[in-house]
Parts: sequence; structure tokens; C-alpha cells
Amino acid sequence: MSGFQDRLNVVLVAIALVGLVLGLGIWATGHPQLADIVWTAGVAPVLAALVFEIIRSLSKGDVGLDIVAALSMSAALVFGETLAAAVVALMYSGGTFLESFAERRARREMSDLLSRVPRSATRHDNGALVEVDLDDIAPGDLLLIRQGDIAPVDGTVEADGAVLNQSALTGEAMPARLPRGGDVMSGSTNTGDAFDLRATHRATDSTYAGIVRLVEAAQKSKAPMVRLADRYSLVFLVVTVAIATAAWWFSGDPIRAVAVLVVATPCPLILAVPVALVAGMSRAAHYGVLIKGAGPLEAMARIRTVILDKTGTLTDGRPRILTVETQSDLTANEILFYAAALDQASKHPVAQAIVASAQDREMGLPVPVDPVETPGAGITGLVDGHRIALGGADFVIGQVGSGHSDHPATSEAEVTVAVAVDGQLVGYLVMADMLRSGTGGFLAGLRRIGIARILLATGDRQAVADGVTEGLDLDEVHAQMAPDQKVRLVLSEREHGPVMMVGDGVNDAPALAAANVGVAMGARGTAASAEAADVVLLVDRLDRLLPGLEVARGARRIALESVIAGIGLSIIGMIAAALGYLSPVEGAILQEVIDVAVILNALRALRIMPKCAP
Repeated sequence: MSGFQDRLNVVLVAIALVGLVLGLGIWATGHPQLADIVWTAGVAPVLAALVFEIIRSLSKGDVGLDIVAALSMSAALVFGETLAAAVVALMYSGGTFLESFAERRARREMSDLLSRVPRSATRHDNGALVEVDLDDIAPGDLLLIRQGDIAPVDGTVEADGAVLNQSALTGEAMPARLPRGGDVMSGSTNTGDAFDLRATHRATDSTYAGIVRLVEAAQKSKAPMVRLADRYSLVFLVVTVAIATAAWWFSGDPIRAVAVLVVATPCPLILAVPVALVAGMSRAAHYGVLIKGAGPLEAMARIRTVILDKTGTLTDGRPRILTVETQSDLTANEILFYAAALDQASKHPVAQAIVASAQDREMGLPVPVDPVETPGAGITGLVDGHRIALGGADFVIGQVGSGHSDHPATSEAEVTVAVAVDGQLVGYLVMADMLRSGTGGFLAGLRRIGIARILLATGDRQAVADGVTEGLDLDEVHAQMAPDQKVRLVLSEREHGPVMMVGDGVNDAPALAAANVGVAMGARGTAASAEAADVVLLVDRLDRLLPGLEVARGARRIALESVIAGIGLSIIGMIAAALGYLSPVEGAILQEVIDVAVILNALRALRIMPKCAP
């Protein structure tokens, strides 16, 4: 809601309150006619604003229960029930203000993200520090991140280390300690000493900017359940008018019709659903699960089938060295040293994994000389004066002229990188893309919360897929799948119920878009998958999906509880008013109690505590 609308709500509440209290004071002094005038004056601005809103809604094709509020105030004024009209005006304006307050409270976690957007940054320029706008930052710029600063763009640590609080992005309570070269997500807060950050992206392309765009889109969304509530509101409007007409017709007393109308003003159906779903979105964001809208959140609550990609989703997505097999006098560390030093010249994922492994062991790597890379085969070059060759066994053997070597036995899921030094094959690096830690527990968690089918869909060979998933609780493993085949798998599974697809690569984007709910691994996933997905995991942990699913189910359940209870109580109140047991004033007060109760109940979604929370 805009700031103008918020201020208008406050003004209308104030006018209605002053009119009601002042009129009661005048009435108590024995001047009922003057009191009627004051009460009417307090109602008029609220009624005028309400009529304007109704006309605007009708022009868009929306019919809501604001019409009942307008009818109840108008009828009360026409039939001389000015006190009832004043109470309804106060209750309606107060209910609108309470609803906007509740929605702001429900959006707290997402609003916190938006409020943290940095506006400028401190950049190193020719030996001086200059304050620059975010739009002026380019990849390669060196920025100073002082203690308490928020990283304005994605980048890498250009210092011995950095301590960053990423809780606003990932939900992780403990600060993360990043080494030199560590990846920094924009939006992280520096809680340690000042450090230099080497920008890798422009501000508009950085993690935090993408999150902000997703949050803004989520805040404008409307869930199918909310649209369904809009349709039911028309039915409720007809029922309300029918009961009010019948009460007047059979009793001959128009005041009973007025009482029926005020009991139905406004409707818990309209208040409870958006507040509960927005509260659920905010709660999920607390756990690092960014849901793009109320619609995806509602769909998440009904998921029964989950399809998982393998590389980068079920597995870590980065090959890791399992062992170093030596075939010479060189030690395993020496072989890794030569391989990593040369692989600094390559951008291949396997090469980057080898370099990362050496850096983890704090090896000082020299700059390679004259590197020559043969794409898909291997690389050669000089390291500390030694001629190094590494890559596939056939490539390296061809480089050194050896006829044969004892190739280490590996599984289908493992790869080997041969290493030669000065014309001699000295060993192999055995590598594999490992399952994420806790994958078995994650799958068990899906079963516990009611997921009936769990499938794997990967482009890898069947033998590799079977080797990686051996022992996992999966219903089916589909291998060698092209992007269009993944889409067909999703569509076939949708015939049996709502489907969630989880992936991280460009090839997963079509399947993510085809699923009822697409989930992207946002920490390292591609922009294409994040754009196509309905849900983005802000931290690179698959198990964060579990609390997200639990929150979605809890929020939907709370919304339905609020609607059923609120509508039930409203109908009982209308029947009581039709039979003459409630006056218009009593009916208005009763309805406001019901509205407050359902809104407070909907806000319970902010306190959902998932059993699978990290």
C-alpha cells in the first residue's frame, strides 16, 4: 500500500473516531439531534472514500464486500440509525487500517531486504578513495568495504580474509569467514575488519539486485486462493443482501436489515487470505527461501511430486579430488602442486576444482609460463622450469610419448586427470562430483512432510546417474535427458498431481517453467534458472527447501482456518440480527471483533516453526 493510502487511512480513522466520541458526548448532554448531525459528519468522509474505491474497483471488473460496507452505512443513515452508521464507519476505517498494518507486519522479512539496498560505494581511484554511485561500479573495480558496510555488488575478497553476516540473504545466523578470493554476495554485511572487494558484476547484475527484483514482484502478486476469495465474496454479497431483504420483508422492520448488513462488514474472506499468505512468504524468506509470489506459495502447499536435477542440485556441482594416485617418486602434494599451478590458466570446471583444492591446502602457486590448452583434452605449460602436461590419459600419454600406464580403477561417477612432469607420467588425480552433504536426510524429510514421489532427471549417462544415486530413496532415475525431455517428464507427472522441479542450470529453465513450482539454486545457479523459477534458494543448500515447504503448508492451512471460522461466525451473526437478537450497533461491534480475530489468526503464519528448520 502506498504511503498516501496509509496516511488517508489514518485520517479517516481519526475523523470517524472523533465523530463517534464527540457525538456520544453531545448526546449525553441531552441534544440528540445535534449528536445525529455530528455522527453523520463523521460518517460522510469515510463513506465518500469508500464509494470512490468501489467505483475504481468496478471499473477494473472487481466486485468486493466493500459494497456491503457502503450499503450498511447508507442504510443506517437513511433509517436514522446514525450511531450505528458512526460505529460502522469507525469499524470499517479501523479494519482497513488494521489490514494494512497486518500486511506490513507480514512483509517484515522481505521489507528488510528492500530497506538494505545500498546507494553508493567507496572505490579505490589512483591511490585515493572516492564515493561513487552504484551504477558507476564496473567489474574489476576495487572497493573498500568498511566495518558495518553492506557489499554493494558481487565480488571476491582481496585481503587475507573477511567476516560477513549473510543472514538477511540466507538465514544463516553465524557470520561467514571467507578467505582471500572467496565469493562475496552483494547484500552481505561486513562484521569484521575493513577489506577490499574486487567487483565481479555490475550492481544491476548482482545477487542482491536480483533478490530485490524478485521481492518486488512477489509483493505485487495475487494467489489463486486470493482470486478464489474474490469470487466467493460476490456470493457472500448476494447472500448478505438476500438475508437482509428477507429480514425486512418478514418482520416489516428495516432496522433488522440494517443490522444484517453491518454484521457482514467487512468480510474475513478478504482479510485473512492475503495476510496469511504474505506472512508465509515473509517467514519463508527468513529461512533463505525466496518465494516470488503468493500464488507459488499456495502451489507449494499442494506439491506431491518432486523432480530433482543432479549436477549442482543433488550433487555439489563442483568436482572434488578424492585421491592422488602416484606413479613416481613425487608425493601426492607435489603432483597436486604442479597440476594446480598450470590449471590456473584454464577456466574448465575440473581445472578450477584442482586449483581450489591446492588453495585449500594453502599451497603458494607460481604463475604458469606458456600455457597451451587443447579444449576437451588437456593443457601443457611450464611451472618453475618444469614441463607439465595434464588432462585425459590419452592426451597426456600422447604428450610424453609413453606407450602404457597403470590407469587407476574408478567408478562410473569418477573421472581421472593424468599428470606428467618433464616427459614422465607421474600420477593421476581421481575426482568426482559428490552428493551434497545430508542428501539422504533431505530425501527422508521430503517423505516425512508428505511428498509421495521423488524423481531424478539428469543429462548424464545412466551408469553415472545410478552410481551417484545408489542407496538413495528415489522412485525413478531418468538419465541422458535433453531439456525438452525434462519438460515432457514434468508434464507427464503433472497429470497425477502438482509437481515441483528443482534445478540450477540453463538446461533446467524450461522444466522449471513447466512445473507447478520451479525451484532454482540461487546461490550459484544461472540467471536463466532463477528467472524461470517460482522459488529461489538464496543459500546453496538443498535442505532449505524443507522449511519452505512446511511454511507454505502452514500458511495455507491458517488462511483456510481463518476464512472458515470468520465466515461461519459472520453468518451466525447475520441470522441473529435477522431474527432481531442484535441491534445495528451490536452487530457492528461483533463484526469488528470477528475481523480482529481472523487477522490475528492469519498473522500466526509469521510464527510457523518448521520441524525441518536448520
